[in-house]
Amino acid sequence: MRNVPKAIIILWMTIWIILLPHGLVLAATDQIQQPEAITGWEVKWGNANDQGFISEVMGEDEIWEKQSADRGTIRSLDRTKQHAGSLWTRLKLPTLQDESSAIRFENIKGTHIVIYLEARKIYENYHYNYDNNAVFLPLSVENSGDTLYIWSQNEKGWLGIQGAVEIGPYAMLQEKYIHNGLIDVILGATFVFTSLIMVSCTFFLGQFHKGLWISLCVVMGSIGVMVITYSQFLYTFYQVYGDLYSLLFDLSMLLGMPALCYFFEQIIGPGVYGIFTKLRKIQWAYSTVAVLSLFIYVITGGQWDGLYNLFVQHVVGVVLVILLTILLVGTIAKALQRNREAILLASGFGTFSLISVLELLWYYQRNGTYHLFWWKWSMVAFVISLIAILGSRFAEKHNKVLQYSKELELFNNELQRSEKMEIISELAASVAHEVRNPLQVTRGFLQLMTEQEDNKNKGYVRIALEELDRASGIITDFLTFAKPEFDHIVSLNISNEFDHIEGILVPMANLEGGKITTDIPPNLHIRGNSSKFKQAFINIIKNSIEALQGGQGQIDIWAYSQEGKVKVHVRDNGEGMSEEALSRLGEPYFSNKIKGTGLGMMVTFRIVEAMNGQISFTSTKGVGTEAVVSFPEFIE
Repeated sequence: MRNVPKAIIILWMTIWIILLPHGLVLAATDQIQQPEAITGWEVKWGNANDQGFISEVMGEDEIWEKQSADRGTIRSLDRTKQHAGSLWTRLKLPTLQDESSAIRFENIKGTHIVIYLEARKIYENYHYNYDNNAVFLPLSVENSGDTLYIWSQNEKGWLGIQGAVEIGPYAMLQEKYIHNGLIDVILGATFVFTSLIMVSCTFFLGQFHKGLWISLCVVMGSIGVMVITYSQFLYTFYQVYGDLYSLLFDLSMLLGMPALCYFFEQIIGPGVYGIFTKLRKIQWAYSTVAVLSLFIYVITGGQWDGLYNLFVQHVVGVVLVILLTILLVGTIAKALQRNREAILLASGFGTFSLISVLELLWYYQRNGTYHLFWWKWSMVAFVISLIAILGSRFAEKHNKVLQYSKELELFNNELQRSEKMEIISELAASVAHEVRNPLQVTRGFLQLMTEQEDNKNKGYVRIALEELDRASGIITDFLTFAKPEFDHIVSLNISNEFDHIEGILVPMANLEGGKITTDIPPNLHIRGNSSKFKQAFINIIKNSIEALQGGQGQIDIWAYSQEGKVKVHVRDNGEGMSEEALSRLGEPYFSNKIKGTGLGMMVTFRIVEAMNGQISFTSTKGVGTEAVVSFPEFIE
């Protein structure tokens, strides 16, 4: 042992420790008794007057008929004897090996069930409209070989055992028994809880899809109540409220059907010939009459049950099949039009309605012996599609609100700008003419004084004349802004106009060490005033020239036609502007230049606007600025 590495010893010990418990578990598993299926019993038909007393059948052996199971599923009972009204079932218990044993019946048909172990009553339910009963009974070793008597009564005619019958360990059968019914309760409670949460949010919606939201809450709540009250779990553990479960199931179904029609009408529309609108009205009328008959049935203690049996017990299934079929066809037709909401609705509702219709048809084909199961799970897909549709509508409305907010912000900015422009326009119109006249007179006298002054004073007079000319230019800008309408509107050839503009501004660009290149096709025409057009682009290009840096300045001008618009681009590689400066471009008295007034760009915006054009700027600090001006194209 000393020569064996410690690692090998540790490895073998680890493997032994790991495998030993598994060996014990496997051995223990082999010793656990598995549930045993009971595949045969005996039946004895009774009549509608039987009360289910054990004394009626104890000791009678010659009148019992044998029944057997087929591939684990119990055969249907003889339909020729259903008029009997009641049925006794007798089965003998096998030898029990576990002290804690039990027997589980998957389904016993009947509205009234009584079970005896030998002569001792061990189980009884009450009269319900619900005739499916899952039964779980505890047993002990002492019950080995005893006889179990089951009495069932059903006005609908279907009686006796259906589904599996198992006997074995109590714990294993109890888990299976509770599991089968409890899942339904959890699923239904999830729907109900979700609908209650949604209802609590209704107060915060205002009129925003309120009707659609409430109808979805009603549909989900109705589905949840139907799933819960259809579960065998409640009828087994809380039998005393069986009549209430049945009434709640009927009521939730009757309320959910018109809410479902309303939801579909809101999503898909009235449909061809208003079929969905008509269907909703018909469904409301039917549900109203059915609920009224249900109310009469309750307050009379079941004595006035004629209308209830007609509208709720017999007709509702047919109405539901017709309703689901029409809604399914209409939804598919709308989905074929590539409507996104209809596609979502068709996928979820198609799954639900197809399964529900098939199950209902199978239920009626089996004369009520089939236990509806898959419809509640198909509802999950349906409810998910409804929530997805409503969620998409809320998302769409949210996006619209964001879009409207952005548009409102732009509108407010434009409104503020328009108010500023209006104030300046009124001010310019009232003052410009009055100021220009004295300026012209003053300039004339200064020119006369120049001839009489000495060289020293001539410099001051020259400066005064330049400032007067600058003031006159500002007044001219004011007048242009105040009166943007043009007296002479003609067809302008963009190429010819830029030939004149280029001739004026190229020398100025050369002095700044820059270069101007143009690429203007000869066949672009717009309508406008030639002098105002030139004034607008001279202002834009002059700003680009003044923004050039060093001797490598470049200004590119090009134009083209696109979707009925003539677009002109002016791009430079100057110093650029910040986002704040770019947002304020065109405001009066805002300028990046030391002696700038901002009126030049203000006038440019006004001219472009008066010519039904649009202007936009993009700029990057240290990279350059690009202006895009578009006008409606004029085709001669």
